[in-house]
Amino acid sequence: MNQNPIKPVRVRFAPSPTGRTHLGSGRTALYNYLLAHQTGGQFILRIEDTDQKRYNPESEQELIDSLHWLGIQWDEGPDVGGPHAPYHQSQRKEIYLEHATRLVEMGHAYYCFCTAERLARVRQVQQKQKIPTRYDGTCRRLPPSESAQRVKDGESHVIRFKTPYEGSITVRDRLRGEITVENENIDDYIIVKSDGLALYHLAAMVDDHLMDISHVIRGSEWLPTFPLHAHIIRAFGWQEPDWIHLSIFLKPSGKGKMSKRDSSQLMKDGFSIYLTDLKSLGYLPEGVLNWTALMGWSYDDHTEFFTLADMVEKFSIDRLNPSPAAINFSKLDHFNGLHIRNLAIPDLANRLQPFFQAAGYEAEDEKLVQVTPLIQPRIVTLEDGPEMGGFFFEDEVNPKPEELVGKNMTPAESAEAAQQAFEILSKLTQINQETAEDPMRALAEKLGLKAGQLFGILRSAVTGRTISPPLFETMAVIGKETVLARIHQAVETLNKMEG
Repeated sequence: MNQNPIKPVRVRFAPSPTGRTHLGSGRTALYNYLLAHQTGGQFILRIEDTDQKRYNPESEQELIDSLHWLGIQWDEGPDVGGPHAPYHQSQRKEIYLEHATRLVEMGHAYYCFCTAERLARVRQVQQKQKIPTRYDGTCRRLPPSESAQRVKDGESHVIRFKTPYEGSITVRDRLRGEITVENENIDDYIIVKSDGLALYHLAAMVDDHLMDISHVIRGSEWLPTFPLHAHIIRAFGWQEPDWIHLSIFLKPSGKGKMSKRDSSQLMKDGFSIYLTDLKSLGYLPEGVLNWTALMGWSYDDHTEFFTLADMVEKFSIDRLNPSPAAINFSKLDHFNGLHIRNLAIPDLANRLQPFFQAAGYEAEDEKLVQVTPLIQPRIVTLEDGPEMGGFFFEDEVNPKPEELVGKNMTPAESAEAAQQAFEILSKLTQINQETAEDPMRALAEKLGLKAGQLFGILRSAVTGRTISPPLFETMAVIGKETVLARIHQAVETLNKMEG
């Protein structure tokens, strides 16, 4: 039973575009999208770009393109606008400064004038003493009037949140329950840098409040600073959203957290954690979504095939699993194959065409639509298409001579079998499964061969491959004239081998 709230939710996906868009981002965006659409709510894309040194406009465009490829759209965002614009944090500087100043005035934050050199010395001393490294509170103890005057005088400063020294804070995560942390273990984090730009800790909390975010679904990397975020919200007296911190992804081995550093080795094996790579490797967005959704969520213990519409209908926060999920690329292949076989032929042909063209084939629409149903049951990715069906678009095929020889047969026996097949097929008005299969089976019996032996010779002759789609359906697409020409060429090759 679905236990998600009936009330429309407002959720957000708030990435920092500093690099390539990976599976973790895709999954976070997906779960937010599902909850919004299931409840008739709104899904907001917000760009967390206050770290301008690391922000990359190309990364932001890749993020948008990747999510669009997955079929994930948003109701508000930097490219579509909305009532809470702007949706780039870097353009909301004054909003954050105003709220940071309010925290200072309320006694929940303070100005800090410590230099980087002084902070480094403090850390060194703490490390030598083997105590936790954290801010030592020097500027926290300054009289507010002195701090205000130094700010007025233009002295460089940051703003730190004044975490209580005493007591503890209890926060609640929907997947993990209540989490209690002693305040003495929480640092006085910087919330506004010396350049006046807010850090995520303040900016995200302010934006979530101003944008009426009801549920925060985000990665588990935010769990360590989760108590700080709750402190900030409670200092303002705001209502907290429902917090959901997702599971981490483990390496395929199940040992250790998956990281971007592992991606180069994955690419050598034909896999990737990056969405644009998965697209270029021939994976369908439907397959990637299905696979990704089930790394952290399940509907029941047996249903595995989901379209995006299915997921919108069936998704539930209460079925999310906080346990780490190992990335299993074999399952990606499995789901991608299922979704390839679920596509209508014209749709699949349209998606295959760029891959045929990239492989050097002029795969015209009409013929590709004929070829597609023959390879559809046999391919795992779109990239497999040209390998499985490229010969349909080749003027000539050049089978290896030894592959023309039937199993447990000599070249001469194979040549004779191919010649007799040629003579029978040449008398047919057209070659297809209905007209050719029975005569070829009869010929195999007459020659004392198994059908597979004769069919293997003909397959290599006609396709240049030992593995192909069904032989006679393949012949029908290639056409009688070309089929006969290729069998004739095979007979000549086999005769030369015997000589």
